Formats: sequence, C-alpha cells, structure tokens
Amino acid sequence: MFRTASLLAALAAGGLYFPAVLVFDSNRPEFHRDIVEHFKYGSIGAEERAGVPYWIWKVLPQVFPEHLPARPGNGWERFGLVFEPGKERPIGTSYRERQVPLVGLNCAVCHTGTVRDTPGGPRRIVPGMPAHQFDLQSYQRFIFRCVRDPRFTSDRLWPAMRKANPDFGWLDAITYKWFVIPRTRQQGGELAAGFSWFDSRPPQGPGRVDTFNPYKVMFGFNMAADRSVGTADLPSLWNQKLREGMWLHWDGNNNAVTERNKSAAIGAGASEASLDLEAMKRVEDWIWDLPAPRFPPERIDAARAAAGRKIYGSLCADCHDAGGKRTGQVTPLAEIATDPERASSFTAELAGRMNRIGNGRSWKFSHFRDTDGYAAMPLDGVWLRAPYLHNGSVPTLRHLLDKEENRPAVFWRGHDVYDYTDLGFVWSGPEAEQQGFRFDTSLKGNSRGGHLYGTDLAPGQKRDLLEYLKTL
Repeated sequence: MFRTASLLAALAAGGLYFPAVLVFDSNRPEFHRDIVEHFKYGSIGAEERAGVPYWIWKVLPQVFPEHLPARPGNGWERFGLVFEPGKERPIGTSYRERQVPLVGLNCAVCHTGTVRDTPGGPRRIVPGMPAHQFDLQSYQRFIFRCVRDPRFTSDRLWPAMRKANPDFGWLDAITYKWFVIPRTRQQGGELAAGFSWFDSRPPQGPGRVDTFNPYKVMFGFNMAADRSVGTADLPSLWNQKLREGMWLHWDGNNNAVTERNKSAAIGAGASEASLDLEAMKRVEDWIWDLPAPRFPPERIDAARAAAGRKIYGSLCADCHDAGGKRTGQVTPLAEIATDPERASSFTAELAGRMNRIGNGRSWKFSHFRDTDGYAAMPLDGVWLRAPYLHNGSVPTLRHLLDKEENRPAVFWRGHDVYDYTDLGFVWSGPEAEQQGFRFDTSLKGNSRGGHLYGTDLAPGQKRDLLEYLKTL
C-alpha cells in the first residue's frame, strides 16, 4: 500500500511505457544472488521506458481475454511465455518496486527456450536458448489492443486489480482509478501509434523480432517511407567469449559483445540513464562461458558422425568453425543468396544514429556499421537453434540441406517437441498447427532460398553430416 506521505508523488506516477518520476520513490529493482535466477527474473533497467504498472499487467489477460491469441495455455502462456512452478510471473519478466510497481522484460524473455521429447513429455527449460516459442509482437499487440479498447477504464480494471490484491486500500484506489489507469491508457495509445509499422509488414510470429525498426521509430525516421522488413530469428547466448571480435547480429553490424548486449537492453526498454550496468555485467560474465546444451549422446551414431566430420571439415568449417577463416565475417548477399530484407533494413544512416547512443558515457556506442550480407557464426548447440537461416524460414537442418523447392513453403513454428532425426522442432501435423504459428515463406522477408551449401551431397553424405552436427 502507498505511504500517505508519498501521495503527491504517487499521483504523478506514470502508467504504460513512460518514465515514472516520483519524489519519494523507493525504486528497487528485482535482484537475485543466483545468476540463473537473476537472468530469468532480475531487472536490467528496462522498466524505465517499457514498464507496465504491475497490477494492471497482472489482470489484463482476465479482463480482456478476447484479445489473447488463439494458442494453448492460460493468460500470458498464450504468448509462449514460460512459467515455472511456484512463480507469479513468467521467465523473462522483471519487477521494479516503486510507488506504482512496474513489470518489464529482460534478456531471458528472448533467450530462454523449451524442448520436449514427446507431446506428453516433460518440458525442459533451457536458458540461453532462442525463445522459439515466444511471440513478442503478439505480446505487444495484445497490450496495445487492451489500452485502445474503450473498456480500458477504471470501472472495469479496478475490481479485477482489487481482487488480485486484497491489500489495496483507499489511497491505492484513488491513485489507480484517477491517475494511473487513465494515464496508462493515454501513454499506451500513443506508443501503439508509434508501432503502426507492424501493420504494413508480415506478422513476425514466435521466435522472431524486428530488432532495429523500433530504433528507427525512436530516432524519428519516416516509417511511412520505409517498407523494409527487418524480422529475424532470435539468437542463442551461449559461449559469448568465443564471439568477441566476430561481426555480430545477423548482418554483422557490430563486433563488440558488450555493445551488442547494451543495444539489446535498450531495445527491450532501458534508457541510457536507466540501463543497469551492474546487472548487465553479471549477465555478460555468465554468458561469456555458458556452454551450449549437448545433444543426447545415446542418440548419436558414432560411425556416421565420424564420416560426417570429414564432410563438415571440407564444406562448413571455413565459415562455422572457431578459427575458420570466414567465421564471424560477413558473406555477401550475392553469394549467400538468402532473403535480403534484414540486411537491407539496417542502413548506414541507422548505423550513424546507433553510434551516437551513450554520448558522454563510458560505454558510448562506436562499433555499428552497414553491411551487404549476413555473418557466419559458430554452430555450438546448433541442434537447438531451429528454425534455420537468419529469418527462421527453414524448419530443420535436414531441410537446410535441400534445394529451395524441396524446403517447406508453409510450416508451423513455435512447437517445442523435438525431431531427433531431422534436427528441428516438429513443424507439421495437428499438434504443431494447434501449438504453433503458420509461417508462409512467400511473404516479404520470409524467403526460404539461399545457403545452398551441401544441397548437392548424396543422401548418405547428408545423413553423415547431420549426425556430426549433433555433436557441436
């Protein structure tokens, strides 16, 4: 309950996606000594610009169920967010104790995935894995629809909030009903207008995000004139030490791991001032040597893997082995021939604006650049990084060794049952359709073409290569 002495400050408190400046504000970020718990639930400072008043956030799925996506689960689970037993919030959400408490997002929301061996089997939660099941755009659109709904009123929200928190008192009622809820609606509606560019591009779907178009909005770019589709798959966070000095992001636009991490945190809602450098450093130190999960050894054919290692050495190692002469370097679009949209979306003008972030601070950005292709990365834990290519347009590694015309034109992504033969997540069938998102490779930015390396191998050679890829 709010302290009476803080009433005026509380009345000035914000709502959705704007800084709350409170005179008597405690402003305590969530902190966990255990680094894995902190990665999952701790704050990185993203509540500053992207914080939703916690008690409003908590009841939105109950108050506006009609705006939830048609996916399995209850409430926030519908977006692919993962709840652990006994936890009030899903992995990837952080809490900041303020006069009006805020909930935000952290690194784990995009970098924690799930996998099951069978449809009815237990779900394994894998920190550092791409969150292939989480639909960030759908999550954002849900909040936008809620705040734009004419029924987003104190009369509708407050009873649900009061039920969720019986300890609320008369001062809380005044604060939320007269100030926080109305301002949340106002500020949320303004933010939603800034994301109208969503509507002119194909839906992103689970496991994907357009990282840099939100930056263009923040910098005031004319999004009506910019029709580029920057949607790309979420990456893994394993073995970041190995990647220091390599050209990062899908298009190789930055070669400093810590700068890349800060830009991701700002993209998630932190401001230059609110970015929690100490919390970020803890996460960075942890992922520096975080190993990729190993493929179940009992499922590996050692003889075939040995044969596949030779194929990998001659065909793949130059671009994907640690120390390979092209590993961490950009392969031009003319050679790789994959969908050009993501590379085209990031421009020299945007790179220049990105390099102004942090002016006057010790961590000022300086490594961003424009490129003409996509960066080749090490393949550690590649078995859990499906779907494949920068835009996630190929469901399994087996399909990646097929020519474009033999790769699925339409498939369902977001299902977490693993296919140990083709190496990817189950992408077709009734359960995949129920659990997942229909991905259409004919849409702009979704092309399944390119990366034809290995497509001319004989069937037996492809099997050997796939067997070796299990060992990485």
